[in-house]
Formats: sequence, structure tokens, C-alpha cells
Amino acid sequence: MKKALLAGAAMLASVVSVTAHAERDYISIVGSSTVYPFSTVVAERFGKATNFRTPKVESTGSGGGLKLFCSGVGDATPDITNSSRAIKSSEIELCAKNGVTEIVEVMVGYDGIVFANTAAAPHMELTRKDIFLALAKMVPAKDGSDTLVENPYKTWKDVNPALPAKKIEVLGPPPTSGTRDAFVELAMEGGCKAFPFIKAMKDSDKNKYKAVCHGLREDGAYVEAGENDNLIVQKLVANPDAFGIFGFSFLEQNADKVQGSTVDGKLPTFDAISDGSYPVSRSLFFYVKKAHVGVIPGIEEYLAEFTSERAMGEDGYLADKGMIPMTDEERVRVLKTVKNLTPLAAK
Repeated sequence: MKKALLAGAAMLASVVSVTAHAERDYISIVGSSTVYPFSTVVAERFGKATNFRTPKVESTGSGGGLKLFCSGVGDATPDITNSSRAIKSSEIELCAKNGVTEIVEVMVGYDGIVFANTAAAPHMELTRKDIFLALAKMVPAKDGSDTLVENPYKTWKDVNPALPAKKIEVLGPPPTSGTRDAFVELAMEGGCKAFPFIKAMKDSDKNKYKAVCHGLREDGAYVEAGENDNLIVQKLVANPDAFGIFGFSFLEQNADKVQGSTVDGKLPTFDAISDGSYPVSRSLFFYVKKAHVGVIPGIEEYLAEFTSERAMGEDGYLADKGMIPMTDEERVRVLKTVKNLTPLAAK
């Protein structure tokens, strides 16, 4: 028995030793498809300008990235995850359960969520109420009573007589996407609050309120199009009657192909998102596993590049890619967090 225990201990020591020497020599980044193009350009410049290997960046969606990030500590897990929404308390708990106890949150800028169609089609002027009525699974009954029914609307004209009699067909992100989380919170919930009896549910029955305001229809009017926003753009060009939901940066990069709808009287422009007047805008982040800093080479240097004035500043190369820069005060706070590698306080 003693020999078996000694043999087992030796084997374990061997495994630990191998793991310790099997560390990656490049940074592993996963997460948001919205943050992906920004992270990629930083990674490419970082790889060219330093002696470190170019980081590997994968687009897995915000939720998918955080799940991988929180799966544990070690070179088999990502060092950084991009996110187009703030980390949830449940994800912090998952991280802690798996030994990821020090997470550094880095806000990088802002982005708007656009409701777009092909540039060859008529421009749409929508309200968040229109968007909610078009895409919600349950909507108020047409008779004006405080009753919820399965969504009966087939065309945009059914939703609002001022809109065209075109079939409702919207291509959007899946549940793992931070863009979807932000869209249902900012656009859908913003629209459902237009109905006083639904708004009142937030105090009387929070779970029902969230189910109504965030629930998307499943009858084909809303089509989950995956995490590839470029693919949505291609489908919009092929189908003039369809609309798509994606980040402002993809609108900027494809301005010759697609156009953003007006929402509550505001176009999705750089300035409107920057000053907060465009109603469907959100913060962008990435999260760093502090336990990997100093173990996986180049993490601190990558953070320095991403948060530098030439990258994240008002006239930086990330702004050229469509990211909306933070205020000077916000950047000061971010730089302090990065310099000190200050872990995120528990939510």
C-alpha cells in the first residue's frame, strides 16, 4: 500500500512538473465578436512591434468566452476574454468555484448596437417600442387591455401603420452573445417600458418582467445568425427586406453595403453614441486573469499597448476601426487599474 502511495505521489509530481513547463509562449484571448476586431488589430500590432509572439484571438461570443475564461487557471485556459457587456455575478461565482479569484476588468470604450438593412433598401425610422412589438415573444393584446398574447404581428406595418408592409425578418446574435444581452436590455426593455402595466411588473414580479421584456419570438421572425457579424452583413445585402443586429464598428466597416436605422429619432453615428444620445449603446470590456500575469509572457505589455494613447485615445487606431473612445477621466481610471492590476470587486 505504501509503495502504491509513493508511486502515485511520484506520478502526480511528474504531472505537475510537466504542466509547469508546458506554459504557452503566446497570449490566448477569447470572447466577444464585437470586441474581436479591436483586439485583433492590437494583437497584430503588438506582435510586429515587440519580441513577443502575436496573441491568438478567437471569437466565441461574450458568454462563451467568459465560460472558457472561468473554467480554471493554467495554460489550458484563456488569459483574457473580451466582452461587449459587464461580467455577471454568476460568472464571477463560476470563476471563483474554479479557482479564478483575481479578475482585472478593463473598460476599453463604447459601441452602439445598430438595427441595419441593406443600403439599397429604404431607410427605416423606428422607436424602441416598434422594435419590442416586432420581436417580443409576448406583446400586449391589440384591444388595449393589460393582457399579454403571443406575438401576432407579421409585417412592420402591423406594428406601426407608418412603417412599410414588409415581413418582419431580423437576423441577430445567439444567447451567448454580449450584443444580444445588450440589445434586449437597451432596445427591447426600453420599448416594453412604453406599456405602463409591463413597466409595473418590474416591482411586482421581476422574473415575469424580464421574461416579457427580454423574450424574443421563436416563430421565424427573429433568426439567430451566429456570432459572425460579417455573415449578417452579407445576408442583408442578399435580402433587401431583412434587418440585422450588430455593433456600430461593423456598420462603419460596411457603410457602402448597409445602413443603420434611426432609433427614437437618433441615427447610430460616432457622435451620437459618444454623447449618449443614441439610445442603444453600451460599454466594451476585456477581463484579465491576474494569476497568468508574469507566467504567460507578454500580458502586461499587451495591456500597455491596448490602453495606450495611440490605440485607445481619441485619435487612436481603435477609433479608426469604429470604437467610441472613453472620456479622459475614464481613461485615467482604466490606466490606474491596468498599472496596479487591480482585481474586480465582487458584485
